[in-house]
Parts: sequence; structure tokens; C-alpha cells
Amino acid sequence: MCPSVSLDTSGLLCYVYRDEPGHEEAVQLLDSAGKSITHSYVLAELVALAQVRHYPRLATLEFITDLLENPDIETVWIDEPLHRAAVKLLMARQDKTYSLCDAVSFLLMRQWEHLTFAISRNA
Repeated sequence: MCPSVSLDTSGLLCYVYRDEPGHEEAVQLLDSAGKSITHSYVLAELVALAQVRHYPRLATLEFITDLLENPDIETVWIDEPLHRAAVKLLMARQDKTYSLCDAVSFLLMRQWEHLTFAISRNA
């Protein structure tokens, strides 16, 4: 079965921490999603975002560890060619404010045609 849901940093933060706006919705969506997909840059960005928001580091790291063991969530590990392509995309779209992590997600979504939605809090 192909993953149908893309998990991004803000969506995962909402899922993990009850104080985040959209927590209940994120829990409902992820728990009912079946197969999901994310990537290693999302996980790296999640650690940084949780730290900036003053959430417990250990809780974030335990969540990531559990996520990596979850058979219903596929994690794509970003390689150098994809990283370079994302940097190239950012350079070509300097009028945009999205992150390197987001650029990687955009490139991967082109490959993940089977996705039906993303769990995100980004505008």
C-alpha cells in the first residue's frame, strides 16, 4: 500500500504537543491516515522547532524514535542530489520564503503522486 499522507514539521509538532493550535485535528488526521510519509529533513527541523518553542527535548527525540519504528510511516532519507536540487529550487525562487526542508518536500511531492493530503500548519 502506498502512503497517502505527507507529514511536515508543523503538522508533527501539532501532533506531539497538546499546547499547539490544531493539536486535536493533527491527532485525528494522523491516527486515521493509514500509511504516511515524511523525510529526514522534516525530523531535523522538528527538533529545532520544538526547541525554539521550549518543548522538552527528550519528548521530541522519543517521538522521532517511535516514528522511525512505526511501520505505517515511511521516512525518506535525503541524499546529496536531492539536497542540491532543493538548494537550486530555492535559488530559482528567491521571492519565496519557504525553507530548505519545504523545498525538499515540494520536490518529493512531485514523485509522490499517490498522496491525497499533507498534515501541515503552514499557510
